[in-house]
Amino acid sequence: MDIAIQNICKATIIVEFIIGNTANGFIALVIIIDWVKRRKISSVDQILTALAISRINMLWSVFIISLIYSLYPDLEMTVKMVRMENNTWILANHFSIWLATILSIFYFLKIANFSNSIFLYLKWRLKKVISVTLLLSLVFLFVNILVINIHIDVWADESKKSFSYSSTSNNCTQVFRFIFLTNTMFTLIPFTVSLIIFTLLIFSLLTHLKNMWYNVKGTRDPSTIAHINALQTVVTFLLFYTVFFLSLATQVWVSQFIEKYNLFFAAAIITFPSLHSCVLILRNSKLRQASLLLLWWLRCRSRSRDVDTFVP
Repeated sequence: MDIAIQNICKATIIVEFIIGNTANGFIALVIIIDWVKRRKISSVDQILTALAISRINMLWSVFIISLIYSLYPDLEMTVKMVRMENNTWILANHFSIWLATILSIFYFLKIANFSNSIFLYLKWRLKKVISVTLLLSLVFLFVNILVINIHIDVWADESKKSFSYSSTSNNCTQVFRFIFLTNTMFTLIPFTVSLIIFTLLIFSLLTHLKNMWYNVKGTRDPSTIAHINALQTVVTFLLFYTVFFLSLATQVWVSQFIEKYNLFFAAAIITFPSLHSCVLILRNSKLRQASLLLLWWLRCRSRSRDVDTFVP
């Protein structure tokens, strides 16, 4: 990779890292302050807080791993390092992805309208659905870690038996491709769930608009507005999610990822947890109002400092 491209990737990572930490820290702080004031917290605020904290963890994990490879490009990968890096990444990525998917499920069950008995059953037991989904995701997490660590152990045994540099290098490339492929396959599960939710939301909106047409009502009723807002949130979520998923999937086919493409993929990967959190702030009324108040306060502080500077 050219030096200019490397510098662009480094600058992008730093900017996204700062934006992501600021946005997710703001989300967590606003909700926690509101929780302390009201002495209660809603289900959606619980999900948003957990999501913000998990994304901060993910941003720091990717940033530290990218920093190590940037400062030590010739660092020899040991089995212990590969296992530690992989487990750190799986944990950070898992909770960030699944909590965002659970948030989409929450919006879907809250807003969508279907007469199907299964949907009504899930809608009436929303908290239980969220809890079961989270527990099921932990099962996927355990299997993901188990499968990859078993493969790493097999790779370690083969590396000890092989004395050829070319053979060891080839085994290293193969194990990284297997890790990327496995992580991508497990990421495909929540990605598919999000696509299904998006499709069902569209069907729900079309059905609702059809009923409004027959009843000769306006298309700007509260239910329609809620559907559109939810669809906008899910669409932006899927766009960032697609970039993230394609970045993971591409790693499977790129050889010598560690040496050449680490910074590029790191910049693409942290786009999702950084920018999508900014969208969540804009789409959530409580967070949006808090951000406007913060901007107003900063603007007043800036003006007061300017006045103090010109006072003789």
